[in-house]
Amino acid sequence: MFSHTLTAVFVALPFLAQSAFAGDCTRSYTIKEGDICDSISAANNVSTYQLSAINVGVIDSTCSNLMPGNTICLGYAGEDCSTTYTVVADDSCEMIADNHRVNTTILHLNNPQIDQDCSNVYIGEVLCVGDKVQVPPAPGNNFVPGAVIPTTAAPAKPKPTAPGAGAPAVPAPAPTTSAKVLPTPAPAPPKGDHHDDGDDVDDEDLPFCDEL
Repeated sequence: MFSHTLTAVFVALPFLAQSAFAGDCTRSYTIKEGDICDSISAANNVSTYQLSAINVGVIDSTCSNLMPGNTICLGYAGEDCSTTYTVVADDSCEMIADNHRVNTTILHLNNPQIDQDCSNVYIGEVLCVGDKVQVPPAPGNNFVPGAVIPTTAAPAKPKPTAPGAGAPAVPAPAPTTSAKVLPTPAPAPPKGDHHDDGDDVDDEDLPFCDEL
């Protein structure tokens, strides 16, 4: 166990947190190449919020200033939730609370970065699922550590899109009127060849009376 005062002796000056002297650091971690905040949280059973709250002023809001070789604190004595859960696709706060037998009020108190509708929970986020409030309080000034969602993160429950959203509108076909089809008239018989059922003979072929 070592206090924040002692910690400040062993780490670089930029790692003096605003929350220094708040309590004894019971767990610590040495940053490695390739680490991100969520990977540190998942590997060490420390929630996304707790890691951010303990290291306010040490780790920036986007977790973009991790320096390999530096040491950060993971938990304070009496304010250290090590019962955690890593969010996966399709998770909801109700589902997470039910699966860990905690009520949603405790879940929100241990993870104050979650909004009221639980719409900002993202895949890979690490939540405290302890059955009592165990995390350090937020520093105040309406600032909630861990509330900034990584730009590469995907929401656990994507917002539904309206049917056809994003697809180009297809114009409706113009109304058509059905035209009345008239029968095609039969071609007129050639002159001089008219026959009535094949029985009539052309007048020109009849003999004159004086020839009978």
